[in-house]
Amino acid sequence: MKLTIVGCSPAWPNPGRAHSGYLLEHDSRRLLVDCGPGVLARLREAAHWPEIDAIAITHMHLDHCGDLVAWLWGHLHVPPRGTKGPDLWLPPGGRTELALLGSRFDEVFTIREYPAAEQFEAGGLTVTPFAVSHYTQPTWGLRIEAGGKVVAFSADTGPTEALAELAAEADVFLCEATLDQGEPGLRGHLTAGEAAAAALAARAHRLLLVHRPVELETPDGLELAYDGLELKL
Repeated sequence: MKLTIVGCSPAWPNPGRAHSGYLLEHDSRRLLVDCGPGVLARLREAAHWPEIDAIAITHMHLDHCGDLVAWLWGHLHVPPRGTKGPDLWLPPGGRTELALLGSRFDEVFTIREYPAAEQFEAGGLTVTPFAVSHYTQPTWGLRIEAGGKVVAFSADTGPTEALAELAAEADVFLCEATLDQGEPGLRGHLTAGEAAAAALAARAHRLLLVHRPVELETPDGLELAYDGLELKL
């Protein structure tokens, strides 16, 4: 399995960088996890129009799904007429939220809502969603398996015991680390230290911090993901 970090900015973009988008490839199949602003432009740097089998969205905040609008209109104009669009896997209730972004999505995407906490197949890879804690927004971390390898995505989340199962012995755990210190009250994000603790509890083989602003330093001993990073697992 190959993993490419297309974009990993927090809710505000790091300079010259894209929002959340992570490309997984296995046996000539391609799954894109999240599709935030700037992701489509990055993918078009490698191909005139990206050939993606499926897109899976962790939650319906714009920094994780905003480029679905650009993908819709681009697909209607750029590739040859009749070109099949990706399967689009939305979180439970996501179709209603997608309709708030625009119309005509059904003309391009085959839209499905994945069931909460139930395994499904997307783009030839096995995906298991785990409910995480992102303020009041329903959000799912995704555990993705193919060829005996596991990549875990925390999505956006505050501290939650779900991360231990989500990332259990994962080959790579991409964990958000938006904060410098914890938030008061209802939590929706992690600090780098909390991400490291979650990875340790899960016994993940490798931790990559994502969704981290350039304004914050990365603590010694922790690894920061960056746009364009490619890993072969």
